[in-house]
Amino acid sequence: MTMHKMFIGGSWVDAADGQVFDDKNPYNGESFASVAAGKLTDVQRAVDAAQSAFPTWSATLPGERRRIFLKAADVLEAKREQLVQWLIDETGATFGMAMFQSFYTPTILREAAAQVSEPKGEILASDTPGAMFLVQRQPVGVVAGISPWNAPLILSMRAICMPIALGNTVVLKPAPDSPVSGGVAMAQIFEEAGLPPGVLNVVTHDTADTRAIGDALVNDARVKRLNFTGSTAVGRELAEKCGRQLKRIALELGGHNPLLVLKDADIEQAVDVAAFGAFLHQGQICMSVRRIIVERSVADTFTEKFVKKAQSLKVGNPREHGTIIGPLINQLQLDRVKSNVEATLASGAKALCGAKHEGLCYYPTVLVGAAQQSSVCCEETFGPVVAILPVDTVEEALAVANETNYGLSAAVLTKDYEKALWLAERLETGMVHINDSTVLDEPQVPFGGVKNSGLGRMGGRLAVEEFTEAKWITIQRQPRHYPF
Repeated sequence: MTMHKMFIGGSWVDAADGQVFDDKNPYNGESFASVAAGKLTDVQRAVDAAQSAFPTWSATLPGERRRIFLKAADVLEAKREQLVQWLIDETGATFGMAMFQSFYTPTILREAAAQVSEPKGEILASDTPGAMFLVQRQPVGVVAGISPWNAPLILSMRAICMPIALGNTVVLKPAPDSPVSGGVAMAQIFEEAGLPPGVLNVVTHDTADTRAIGDALVNDARVKRLNFTGSTAVGRELAEKCGRQLKRIALELGGHNPLLVLKDADIEQAVDVAAFGAFLHQGQICMSVRRIIVERSVADTFTEKFVKKAQSLKVGNPREHGTIIGPLINQLQLDRVKSNVEATLASGAKALCGAKHEGLCYYPTVLVGAAQQSSVCCEETFGPVVAILPVDTVEEALAVANETNYGLSAAVLTKDYEKALWLAERLETGMVHINDSTVLDEPQVPFGGVKNSGLGRMGGRLAVEEFTEAKWITIQRQPRHYPF
């Protein structure tokens, strides 16, 4: 078992009180690593380091920042084999999911490298004689990134990449279920790439200290922005606390994502799209398909083929390359999935497959007859569970899709692109994908949701607005006349 320290001010350090916690493999329960258990003193140290590093880093030339990010992408690729093993053993990711993260994350770094010169100013018209009005985009200062456990390599990198590229310094708080692949790995990559001390600081911590450390980042006046990816309940709580501090926060929260299968869709393709969207990474993705809304004339055919596909997916050891469904992250998550499925079955739904588990591995579960008000149809189960909901018309499909408090991602499968665009414009989500899965992302896109799925956008050009401040500057080029 390896011991991992925190990364503060460019140095690998123990927690101030010397405490550690046990980071376990979710598949076999064995200890994966011993990790420094940071406390409030360590948060203070991290913010101190970030604050001290900000003046120099914010003045660093764009070309130098770009060089570091491009180097970091190369470093990550060189570490791919190690990172994949960490993701499998620490988070229960299957080999395919771990490989996907290792290939996708370098693109986040290279996109950030492209964005270092994106903050652009403006010259505004003025009604004041002789005046020039300028708008300049400036980095805000210290940014706190709070990342989740489900895709830690991608989502921790997303939490820190754009803020740092834009001239800010960062304190990263990875989830206690993924402190190594979601925290230690980030620090190792950037340290090797030559990022100056204090620009990135990583505070790892045990589950019991999650709330206290999050509150410390919110309440520290030197932390100017936060970004959080995780559950809607925690995101709402953080937003309320930031509101009291008048502190801006970007939130990428849960989703209850609908896949609309229209009667003219290619059914074989629809089955593949639905299986990928519902069962990739055990359904532990914010964009996972939760409800398949299918026109009734093709519902029976689709359901039969989809259930057969779900039953064919290998469940078990994520280290075996053929495994599609590995373990859920922990017992709490398994209990949540079981509870939602059991409540939905008790309300009259029927499981066509699944609804069982071995250890933390929950089998792919397909439900029919579930009411829109049932647990699985209302709550984000965050497991390999999906409900099939037949509808009679496209208009009904739209109404059922929008009957949720969430609004992250949606997908429409049809050969009629005009109808698909009509739906896309009316679906109450931040993202809509026509003839593709709800699970889709690229680093340059404005990723985010509406309703209970979040605030702000994490990727690409719109991230510039999240992590920089607009400053209005005027130049008066001739004497003004004042009334007194």
